[in-house]
Amino acid sequence: METIHTIIGAVNGFVWGPVMLILILGTGLYLSVGLRFLPVRLIPEGFRLIWQGRKEGKEEGEISPFNALMTSLSATIGTGNIAGVATAIFMGGPGAMFWMWVAALLGMATKYAEAVLAVNYREQDEEGNHVGGPMFYIKNGLGEKWKWLAVSFALFASIAGFGIGNTIQANSVSDVLESSFGIPELYSGIVLAILVGMVIIGGIKRIAHLAGAVVPFMAIAYLLSGLIIMALNITEIPAAIETIVISAFTPTAAMGGFAGASVWAALQFGVARGIFSNEAGLGSAPIAHAAAKTNSAVRQGMVAMMGTFIDTIIICSITGIAIVVTGAYTSGESGAALSMLAFSTALPYVGEYVVTIGLVVFAFTTMVGWSFYGEKSVYFLFGQKAIIPFRLLWVLVIPFGSMMDLKFIWLLADTLNAFMAIPNLIAIALLSPVIFKLTKAYFAKENV
Repeated sequence: METIHTIIGAVNGFVWGPVMLILILGTGLYLSVGLRFLPVRLIPEGFRLIWQGRKEGKEEGEISPFNALMTSLSATIGTGNIAGVATAIFMGGPGAMFWMWVAALLGMATKYAEAVLAVNYREQDEEGNHVGGPMFYIKNGLGEKWKWLAVSFALFASIAGFGIGNTIQANSVSDVLESSFGIPELYSGIVLAILVGMVIIGGIKRIAHLAGAVVPFMAIAYLLSGLIIMALNITEIPAAIETIVISAFTPTAAMGGFAGASVWAALQFGVARGIFSNEAGLGSAPIAHAAAKTNSAVRQGMVAMMGTFIDTIIICSITGIAIVVTGAYTSGESGAALSMLAFSTALPYVGEYVVTIGLVVFAFTTMVGWSFYGEKSVYFLFGQKAIIPFRLLWVLVIPFGSMMDLKFIWLLADTLNAFMAIPNLIAIALLSPVIFKLTKAYFAKENV
């Protein structure tokens, strides 16, 4: 096991090295410039479209634009917002939070592009349901000679889901429930498996219905808790923001249980954990947006880009600022334990349970959302007959994930994320003229 850990660690160091960071940030910057920073400029319009998209129209698709966003958010708002942010700060110092923000603002353009392509190039399966995502916009947009790239993405996504969307979530839940309530890890894993199985057996409509009901409620509850912490520490917030910004460009000194971090560590872990959390560039979210009831790829793109804003700029910031403003990052704790320490320090007797419940619910919805991504990737590779076996395997893996080594799982998931991102980012770059053309045509028609 130690040899495998070493090998994957070496691969991880390579795939999340300078080339990957340049590819992710460079793609986001290229799209932002090409779109004239449309995603950032149209954030208010994005929120308006989210509210408007609650109603299901008569356009083609299976779920409302709002529920498509909630399904993608159910997969992105998970342990990355709680344990992932804390791990980034533990490994890269407070400056990691700054690079998460940068990656998110650029990632909004990437997420917009993904959804535009997903809706534009989507297909219908044997049952008449709309399917899309990187594997489909590579195949239909780039042609048969690029099918190997589509297969590569689908293969990596179907495997990566068992890391980012399954075992990591199960492990984080079982770990926090054991530390908070003394519940054995296996018991948590079994209960999670049963609950997830009950939802995913109903397919995208049941998943979307659950996401539309649970995600807004839990996100708002977590947000309110964070705002209370900020209100109680209002005088410390300017200093915390200053620490985050300064640490992004200067090495962070060791203090307390914190070993210190370099600028490179802040950049590397900030971007990597940011992508892990909001998934901009991974190619996962467009699989959900392809099922939206819409006749406008651009409109759905604007809805989709808000997922990155909500996930990182709002929710991850709550966790990150709480950790910095309370000074919890100097404790030597990492992962969910660090987030829990920050919240319990600021909100005695309550904060610990806010993090615990938030992590459990977020992780559960992530497991449900990612099951759909994996399912559609397997469908692309093997057809409709592979869906039921995939769902069964997805559920059976959960109890095992709840008892696995957390460090190894995080390392494996990070590595697989990179392998997903590479073919997707290549496809987005090659299809960028289509994105710019569709966007220009839409806004010319709308006279905006």
